[in-house]
Amino acid sequence: MSAIDDFLAMLAAERGAARNTILAYGRDLEQAEEMVSGRLADASPAQLAKLAQGWASLAPATLARKTSSLRQFFGFLVDEGMREDDPTHALPRPATRRPLPKILSHAEIEALFQRAEEEAAGESPAAVRMLVLLEMLYGSGLRATELVSLPVSAVPRDAPFLTVTGKGGQARMVPVSKRAGRALGCWLALREFGSPWLFPSRKGHISRIRLFQLIKALAVRAGLPPEKLSPHVLRHAFATHLLEGGADLRALQTLLGHADISTTQIYTHVDAARLVKLVNERHPLAQRRTSD
Repeated sequence: MSAIDDFLAMLAAERGAARNTILAYGRDLEQAEEMVSGRLADASPAQLAKLAQGWASLAPATLARKTSSLRQFFGFLVDEGMREDDPTHALPRPATRRPLPKILSHAEIEALFQRAEEEAAGESPAAVRMLVLLEMLYGSGLRATELVSLPVSAVPRDAPFLTVTGKGGQARMVPVSKRAGRALGCWLALREFGSPWLFPSRKGHISRIRLFQLIKALAVRAGLPPEKLSPHVLRHAFATHLLEGGADLRALQTLLGHADISTTQIYTHVDAARLVKLVNERHPLAQRRTSD
């Protein structure tokens, strides 16, 4: 399979993308590959910069979609270790509004944890592992790739932190809550010995696709719509709920491992929408009737 095929397979399995969406991504990437006259996965920044000339007459929405397709494709290559650098800084930047991340309510998070904790109470290895995965996604805001590839050595025995290697090989310290620490301790006692991975599988460590499947299955058991849940949505919930609780944006940037704070600022839009709703519904003036 080509790198493009691998990427499209990930979209279908991990993100549950619709068939038409996958076809659109496939067309965008194949057309870009023709324009760079070589394997798209090997394209240089200079080759990507030339795409702007061929896209000059496109509508802003179409240009935004094509640019997004390539950004996600090269992000996938970097995450999977198929490429060390991300050349998409050379792509044109269409002036379109970035979509807000999907939001999970506190009640939905509570339902997920209640189900996971009930299942883990019997100390089944699979159930305890599920609880730890959930704690790490929502409690520490880890990316799916960061989580599944955690080595056992990333879990210190004497400090409430994980050492995580994020995008671009950048390491950061991620705090672990007391409840997550207890779940981790239980899992370390149950996991398969001899593997260097925190979440081992027969072929090394569990895959991102397997993590996606586990989260979807837990959502169903918790009575939640599975299409609303994914590892990335739980990371968004971590960030949004922290910001709602008064977290500093710079601190949030550090916790999420964002190289640029502009990436973190998307959550200020989410919080602003919540604040507008709060004022409209709860402010004393909202309860007063306007005079005729």
